[in-house]
Amino acid sequence: MRKTKLTTTSGAPISDDNTSVSVGERGPLTFDNHRLFGKLAHFNRERIPERVVHARGYGAFGTFRLTKSLTDYSVADFLQTVNQETKVFARFSTVAGGQDSSDTVRDVRGFAVKFYT
Repeated sequence: MRKTKLTTTSGAPISDDNTSVSVGERGPLTFDNHRLFGKLAHFNRERIPERVVHARGYGAFGTFRLTKSLTDYSVADFLQTVNQETKVFARFSTVAGGQDSSDTVRDVRGFAVKFYT
């Protein structure tokens, strides 16, 4: 059986990620624990699928028409030919609330654009 190697988010090997430097036997942790802080930050930013389904937002379908060729900036096919039309969908996510909360008092928290190429 092969032992799994532990690494940081950047790929550097770690011998152990369960120990931390503290002040005394039961004292507070020091700021030298960059591995622990990275582990906690990753945990705090972890995506929770159960919460994603409760998000509210708005979306709109439309058409993207290129008015100027962008060959100098991109190699994407839909950004090469002038007047080419591409179907697009824009989604705006808002702050989640209860079922009885109004949609108009919500703040926009993010957006996504999908090009159907």
